[in-house]
Amino acid sequence: MITSAHIDDIRTQVRAWRAKGETIAFVPTMGNLHQGHITLVREAAQKCDHVVVSIFVNPMQFGQNEDLDAYPRTLAADSAAITAAGAELLFTPTPAVMYPKGLSQQTFVEVPMISDVLCGASRPGHFRGVATIVCKLFNIVQPDVAFFGNKDYQQLLVIQTMVEDLSLPIEIIGVDTIREDSGLAMSSRNGYLTATEKAAAPALKIAIDAMAKGIKQGESIDAVTEQAKASLVAAGFTPDYLEIRHAHTLEAAQRQDQALVILAAAYIGKARLIDNLRFDR
Repeated sequence: MITSAHIDDIRTQVRAWRAKGETIAFVPTMGNLHQGHITLVREAAQKCDHVVVSIFVNPMQFGQNEDLDAYPRTLAADSAAITAAGAELLFTPTPAVMYPKGLSQQTFVEVPMISDVLCGASRPGHFRGVATIVCKLFNIVQPDVAFFGNKDYQQLLVIQTMVEDLSLPIEIIGVDTIREDSGLAMSSRNGYLTATEKAAAPALKIAIDAMAKGIKQGESIDAVTEQAKASLVAAGFTPDYLEIRHAHTLEAAQRQDQALVILAAAYIGKARLIDNLRFDR
């Protein structure tokens, strides 16, 4: 696998592949990779001739008091894992490469409305940082297809909307959430959990599943939500949000809506865990 921190190197290699009429898949990451990320790379390798992966801990999407400096950097292990999964080109830029004028002078991309709720309300500016860095990476790599995990459901919708609104010729594919045997969604932040917290953490998925079951059985949104919040508190969580939204717009779910998504974020110990469930009423 070729590894470079330089934009020109990435463009040169991609141009060489394109000159042969070959297709390019792209998996952007922040590193500290787990099986969910590796699944994205494997899916990408099946879809296209070549797979490009980026590892960049993006300072623009971290807010004050968030874990930018503490975010784990595991480049050697990450590189070995994605090579085994089929990646051929790894882009590892520094903040100076991606933001040469600094964050305060960086042009940014902002997706309105859908970025302002849920995680966007809890983490102001987060999705501006996500949309900006993904747009920059798309312009550098110029892939045919890009792969993202469905676990970050709101992020996926933000990126899909950005691609549509900016007329980018890229297919966005969401890949099902990869879970541990307990049902806990795999996440880099699971590494912050103590053994006791990790044993309690599957309660988040259990609560979401119970909400969907209740809605399908005709219970009200308010009733299933309150029951789920109570179960999370009993398990040791501090809920950030737990909501049922329209699956395509993230607007508050209405009685007539059929396509729904439950989205949850909750703190346990030092970790803020997120999960979701997309279902039809």
